[in-house]
Amino acid sequence: MRILLLLLAFIGTFTPLQAAGFDFTPTLQRAYADVLKLKVQDGRRMLAGELARENGVAIYVDNLADMVTLLVSDDRKLYSQWSDREDQRLDQLRDLDENSPWQRFAQAEVRLHWAFVKLKFGQEVSACWDVIRAYKLLEENRKKFPGFLPTYKSLGLLHVMIGAVPDNYTWVTRMLGLRGNIKQGMQELRTVSQKDAIFQTEARLIDLLIRAYVLKFTAADAANLKKMVQDNPDNLLLSFFATSVFMKDARSEDALAFLNDRPTGPDYLAFPILENLKADILLQKADYQQAATVYRTFLNQYKGVNFLKDTYYKLFLCYWLQDDDAKALPYLRQVSQAGGSVVESDKAAQKFAESYFKKGVSPQQKILMKARLATDGGFYETALITLKNYTESSFPLLNEKAEFNYRKGRIYQRAGDADEALPYFERAVSLSETDQFSYGATAALQLGYIYQQKRNLTKARQYFQKALSYKKHEYKNSIDNKARAALNEL
Repeated sequence: MRILLLLLAFIGTFTPLQAAGFDFTPTLQRAYADVLKLKVQDGRRMLAGELARENGVAIYVDNLADMVTLLVSDDRKLYSQWSDREDQRLDQLRDLDENSPWQRFAQAEVRLHWAFVKLKFGQEVSACWDVIRAYKLLEENRKKFPGFLPTYKSLGLLHVMIGAVPDNYTWVTRMLGLRGNIKQGMQELRTVSQKDAIFQTEARLIDLLIRAYVLKFTAADAANLKKMVQDNPDNLLLSFFATSVFMKDARSEDALAFLNDRPTGPDYLAFPILENLKADILLQKADYQQAATVYRTFLNQYKGVNFLKDTYYKLFLCYWLQDDDAKALPYLRQVSQAGGSVVESDKAAQKFAESYFKKGVSPQQKILMKARLATDGGFYETALITLKNYTESSFPLLNEKAEFNYRKGRIYQRAGDADEALPYFERAVSLSETDQFSYGATAALQLGYIYQQKRNLTKARQYFQKALSYKKHEYKNSIDNKARAALNEL
């Protein structure tokens, strides 16, 4: 999510704020800021006069508002209504001054915005072509205008994405003319965050999101993200990102604080997914009745197609974990009928439902699920108490044995005892080998991180490659991305 804000120096040179056809006015600065806070209506009101002047910056902010609205709402009908706007805006921008560094940059940004939207709605091929064309435009801009700083912010992101491609597929990126690596991309983002006061927050946020979802999220990263939220208390988008990242980092109490303190009111876009995240935290805390209430609130507000299977599955869990199967099963039956299967959580929900109705599950699955939810939320003492009276032999099925070992390893690792975690992760890998259980892939990834931290790079590489070797599991995309990124860092 980027905007044409300001032409500043890259290693000492200065470029004027205004170029022909591209005028970053004070009004547009306010509009841009409001859109990124999710105050989209206010931003659009300020755009009208600037759009009438065919200002390229206004075209860009308008496109940014579309992207934010579609990503937040997940409204497929609205996406269909707006899908032709990409070509319209690209045509408008091509007619503006091609001797300005803004012209190619703005086109690239429009393409990136729509790539993100298309991925959201399952149009992967079209999204990939948008990314490729954006890269070409940014590379051309870099060669023509090496002092134009915004190029490096967007190109840095793409260089990280290219760098995360596995070695056996790099021939594809080379054939398409795509070059870059993670180290290069992170350095470009760092340069922007250090040298440009206007783009600093955006570049820092991109950097932190990459660390959370591609690389390794550290305590220092968490502190930086928390400070960004504190410094921008009226920015709902930042509150959302912080909530998501802290939940992913098993710090759900902190995430719940972000949710409770987030800015609210009619000026902001409706953001029902925040209710879904709150319900997830309540489920992790075993507050099943309240979690079920909030999940139903989400379903009543939400217009999208993603996360529906996952939500019905979690409503099932709210009652199943209380041994109320009569209330639980109708929700599980909804899983196969609801929404799509684009995001990993929906795929996992669908897989569980199919397995449950085909083969059933053993009673021990409830024990493992309670431990998993507590661990995912960072409630490690609760997780250990849940598993205290059980051993691997307590679980009759091979996949349950693998999961038990993975859960124990993850609890100890998260609690800061990596050495205690090692034998459990190794056992999970061993048990998962034949049937390619996802627990083996995730355990191998964590073993890679542990040995990387111990500076045993040979073993780290071995386990990251092992994580990649698992062919089919519901978390393959995210596990593979992390393993490839880690290999590139070794």
